[in-house]
Amino acid sequence: MTEAAETYERYRGPEFRRLMAAARRSLERSGGEIEGSIGLTNPTTAERDAVIGITGTYRSVDVRRITISLSVLEKSVRTVTGMSLRDVLERIGPELRFRACERTTLEQTRHKILAESERSPLHTGHPWYRQWLAVLASDGTITALINKKDTHVLRQAVRVLEFLHSRPSGSPPVMLPSLADTTTGDTKALNHGRGSLPTLVLRALAMARGIPLATGAESRRELWDAFDVIVDDLASRVLVLNLPATGRGLGQWLTDAARYGTPFQITLHQLITLPIAVNLPTVYVCENPAVLRRAAGELGASSPPLICAEGRPSTAFHRLARLIVDNGGLLRYHGDFDWPGIAMTNALRIRYGAEPWRMNSADYLNGVRTDTEHVPLSGQSQDTPWDPTLAETMAKERLAVYEEAVADTLLKDWTPSANRTTEEFG
Repeated sequence: MTEAAETYERYRGPEFRRLMAAARRSLERSGGEIEGSIGLTNPTTAERDAVIGITGTYRSVDVRRITISLSVLEKSVRTVTGMSLRDVLERIGPELRFRACERTTLEQTRHKILAESERSPLHTGHPWYRQWLAVLASDGTITALINKKDTHVLRQAVRVLEFLHSRPSGSPPVMLPSLADTTTGDTKALNHGRGSLPTLVLRALAMARGIPLATGAESRRELWDAFDVIVDDLASRVLVLNLPATGRGLGQWLTDAARYGTPFQITLHQLITLPIAVNLPTVYVCENPAVLRRAAGELGASSPPLICAEGRPSTAFHRLARLIVDNGGLLRYHGDFDWPGIAMTNALRIRYGAEPWRMNSADYLNGVRTDTEHVPLSGQSQDTPWDPTLAETMAKERLAVYEEAVADTLLKDWTPSANRTTEEFG
């Protein structure tokens, strides 16, 4: 060890340890300025002797706290080592961190990142995007990204969101690896567990839908599905009954299943790899699989064509619905008489021109009378443009009526013995 090293190594000793730690804290607070004093409470004999050696002033053994001017300590350290107090502290390690400077730099970086994110076109027309940025700024997320030197992740998240919201309506679904590759250059960047990027994007998408970000693989898949992003083309499915179609493989299977009145689960993978054409003037849509199950069990092959949204339409559902509508077919939809069910009705009306079926105020009141559950209506109210009195009646009655409770009425419409045409069903 060199003589210079020996001179500053002495300050690692136990008699100097607390003194140098106090000096470090003082310099970090002041930005490196040698000012003020530091002190030791209940000093040991070795610590007291060290301070006496530095200052040349005797300190009594019964003194509970001794102080020393930083300028005096600086002068003593320079005399002993030929180096400044700051140099010695950094030789001992770790490097000094000047908190005020760090805070200033952090704040400047935060402002820069936010300003860059606010230049996105999404910032102007989408309140959820502004809310997302505000939450990231207030909950420490952006600070954490800065500290981890991961600020590029926020820029990537913005690119993903811009890509999803710039896609034309009716665009085909995109596979998650393809989305990741297009926006980040890494096909696995949006996989769950791959850093903070997937969570950042999903938080934004949940805000865009006005829902809390739920945990679990299924919830994540459903949220991606809502924006036509396919996480797993085998997991995305749609349940159908009596939906004959043309096309190799899948078209044949659907036609055979309809011949026997057998429900059939179509995967998104099948819809993509085995294209079909559906040539039907009218297809009924229900929200709950229990209704389709009853139709299969009680009507079998005589039931009209039926597809099921299963609570929340999947990407497979949307792809199939688009096939039907683009070929001239009409979707007639029935769902729950609750606010999420009404929201879904509106969404299908807007997206596919779907016609609400058995979804007027009289149908609702009939359901209220026959339903024994009496579940309170909750959530954000929705408009019902096809029958404005429906929303008013639901708000007045304050009861939800789930689809299963009115299944008898639905099946009665579908029964061939009713001698009704599709157009007569109201």
